[in-house]
Amino acid sequence: MKRINMLSKADMVKGQGVLSAHDEQVELARQVMEHRAMVLENAPGPSDITHYHSINPEFYLSAFRRRRQGALVGYVHFLPETVENSIHLPGPVKKLFYRYMLSFYKRMDYLVTVNPVFIDKLEAYGIPRGKITYIPNIVSEKNFYPLGKEEKRKIREKYGIRPEAFTVFCAGQLQKRKGVFDFLETAEKMPECEFVWAGGFSFGRISEGYEEIRAQMDHLPENVRFLGLIDRKEMNQIYNMADVMFLPSYEELFPMTILEAMNCRLPILVRDLDIYRPILFDYVQKGRDQGEFVKILKKLKEDPEFYRESADRAFTGHKFYSREHVGSMWKSFYERVFRETERVPDRSGILWKDKKQQYI
Repeated sequence: MKRINMLSKADMVKGQGVLSAHDEQVELARQVMEHRAMVLENAPGPSDITHYHSINPEFYLSAFRRRRQGALVGYVHFLPETVENSIHLPGPVKKLFYRYMLSFYKRMDYLVTVNPVFIDKLEAYGIPRGKITYIPNIVSEKNFYPLGKEEKRKIREKYGIRPEAFTVFCAGQLQKRKGVFDFLETAEKMPECEFVWAGGFSFGRISEGYEEIRAQMDHLPENVRFLGLIDRKEMNQIYNMADVMFLPSYEELFPMTILEAMNCRLPILVRDLDIYRPILFDYVQKGRDQGEFVKILKKLKEDPEFYRESADRAFTGHKFYSREHVGSMWKSFYERVFRETERVPDRSGILWKDKKQQYI
């Protein structure tokens, strides 16, 4: 039987979407490849496919040896421009890290991105388009699903949320690019509603905007609560105590939080970003600024028909990104890699015409 080895150290940083995406993808791969391949995690032996979920230096060095054994697959969760406003690094360190990141991707035989917009961006960095495949994220219905009214009431009581309050929720790392300040200013304009944020400074003091956000957290509006980092096993309850998911981020790839909210049948409001258009379609409500955010949130609060329609749209998105649909994409991808690998007896430079380019 073939072997697929998933290599990841995403659990080194808690509360990030990369870890959630890894857990969901590994479980799905085991399901769809059950009779075709063994799916291992961080196994030491040879594999027909080594699938890198994170870009740790030891993984970078292992690629030389593992290429002789089989194909290398890299998961693209970020690019230099998406990291730029996530963590704060000194100029020389940042330049070195970005160069390393791109070198890691170029070392792979195949790349998988969760947003088709990244295909053009990766090609612009000198990576052949034929190496890149788009496969979206998924979220399991076993972990995220709608709860009944009585269960929701008990969850609100547990977290001190008023039973009757229209509750606006966001989940994500505390970084400037996540739109934390827009979230707070929107809350100030809607004092009758509760605003709740789950997530913390996953990268500590190097999180972009750390000092500004910490200072703001000492003077929160009365209707705002920060819950800190919540274990993913408890997140289904947190989503279900909310009335709407509001993600005012300025930059994203394909947030797992949106998929999780879709599964819970929550209406979703996001900033109108170009990167969302090929993945979110009309499954979500979109606003360009605080004025539009407030207008849409008030309509969701006051117009039951608009609320039901928005919730139904989100749940339609959940069906589109089902395990069956995405699972078939992963199965087709892995089978293609197996076929192409078997046709290439020399594993030293698969898919690269200019072997030197693979390492720069």
